[in-house]
Amino acid sequence: MPVGGIKEKCMAAHRNGIKNVILPKKNENDYTDVPEDLRDELSVYFVNNVEEALKLALEDSIDPDFYKNEILTFFRPKL
Repeated sequence: MPVGGIKEKCMAAHRNGIKNVILPKKNENDYTDVPEDLRDELSVYFVNNVEEALKLALEDSIDPDFYKNEILTFFRPKL
């Protein structure tokens, strides 16, 4: 599901020292609104679903069964 305010969200992330940003794949075209100098300093990952976002966001050391059983069961009814 696309979200609004991609430019503002990316600018806020950059302003707060965040280098990695996860965005919905459906917002890929909106990313061109982000100033080029900011795009050069951010690593942006476009995902199709929550599972992809969680894989990027969670550390490798976290037990995969934790987010499969605990986190995904929370989000799945909302998908």
